[in-house]
Amino acid sequence: MDEIAGIPPLPTEPFGLADDKLHEECGVFGVFNHPEAAALTALGLHALQHRGQEAAGIVTFDGTQFHAERRLGLVGDHFNRKGVIDNLRGNMAVGHVRYATVGETALRNVQPLFADLDIGGCALAHNGNLTNALTLRRELVSSGSIFQSTSDTEVIVHLIARSRERRDGFMSRLFDALRQIEGAYALAALTRKRLIGIRDPLGIRPLVIGKLGDATILSSETCALDIIGAQFVREVENGEVVEISDQGIDSHRAFPAQPARPCIFEYIYFARPDSIMGGHCVYDVRKGLGRELAREAPADADVVVPVPDSGVPAAIGYAHEARIPFELGIIRNHYVGRTFIEPEQRIRKLGVKLKHNPTPSISVEGKRIVLIDDSIVRGTTSTKIVAMMREHGAREVHMRIACPPIKYPDFYGIDTPDTGSLLAANHDVEGMRRILGCDSLAFLTVDGTYRALGQPRRDPDHPQFTDHCFTGDYPTPLRDWDGPEPGQQHRLSLMAV
Repeated sequence: MDEIAGIPPLPTEPFGLADDKLHEECGVFGVFNHPEAAALTALGLHALQHRGQEAAGIVTFDGTQFHAERRLGLVGDHFNRKGVIDNLRGNMAVGHVRYATVGETALRNVQPLFADLDIGGCALAHNGNLTNALTLRRELVSSGSIFQSTSDTEVIVHLIARSRERRDGFMSRLFDALRQIEGAYALAALTRKRLIGIRDPLGIRPLVIGKLGDATILSSETCALDIIGAQFVREVENGEVVEISDQGIDSHRAFPAQPARPCIFEYIYFARPDSIMGGHCVYDVRKGLGRELAREAPADADVVVPVPDSGVPAAIGYAHEARIPFELGIIRNHYVGRTFIEPEQRIRKLGVKLKHNPTPSISVEGKRIVLIDDSIVRGTTSTKIVAMMREHGAREVHMRIACPPIKYPDFYGIDTPDTGSLLAANHDVEGMRRILGCDSLAFLTVDGTYRALGQPRRDPDHPQFTDHCFTGDYPTPLRDWDGPEPGQQHRLSLMAV
């Protein structure tokens, strides 16, 4: 990518263990009216660590001034130290965990972002991607704005600062900014008097409200409420702005009402299995995906083996429905990160065993195996796991994928490669089967996915979820995209929230 508005070209990822998985970009957490707001936020971010492992930050307010700690690395690497938490004084806090898709992993991009506006300070944490961030950024820069990060979240900060509603207070400025942005976002904002939660008009990215005594909590997922002993109150609705202050919780609507379309991948892959979303236990949904897959794509086999860890619930559902024994036949090494660099060719040949290894006590020799995974992106990991099963004597290897083929890139907060790297965008099922080296390959259908979520089928005129990775049905304008047609070349603004 050429340099745009001072943004450096994207680095090329080194050959190594770049995860052949999709990645959520971040999680947000906020606390209002609790004397240990910073400590609770650190615990909440720890529970949301699966949503971003590259950086974490917390901003607090003590009634007089704001305090901030932003660090690269895991939450537990920095926010488990008493001195760090002690520096974050106040009974209000907002926090963020980040996964950078492209661009630099640098301290200047670590959230929450903080701005000292003429009406007071504001800290902002963002989960998602704006699809018109580059367009807005160019307009802001041309009119004199000076950007300090490569994050599209900073666009929102500048829109608030330069709002046309300058004399009407923070909330009016915020609404003015929200009406200019497009895409997916769940925002947690902290000012001197309030904690604010915001969900985009379609509710693509998740956000929930909890209560802990007199304190009010915002979180990307309910699992983070559980870790601090908070009670789940409700989800922030699509298009809703919740204003939490000493007067209680006020609900505002910044947009005309429309049906919600939450991201279907939260249920398939991103959310923690112990979270509740849209009234569904995520773990139960994933087992349901496996059951639907067994009905749609049965296999004559001896054992069902999940690709850990995300394939486990679907494999349990598949095995139960198919009445085939379930075994944890593969163990995953959780401590090999995506930035691991394999220095020499002979080390590269170790391949998938750096991340996955067969369970010694479970013999696959001579057996017909059903491998269950939640998704296939590039197919590199699946190819190695199939080969590993054959090396250990499997007679047949049948792959079953508990979601439809991923044919289109994402623009809403998921790290997907361009279409040229998406296996399903370039090959039919038989072509993919030959590349993976398995005896058979089948994916769950789109309608099967909807059935697992309690819907009889996908209504093409009124789809209930954001499912563009399967269907190409993008629910918002893509103003920063420059490809000739969906699924070919694309360039999103900054993709570094």
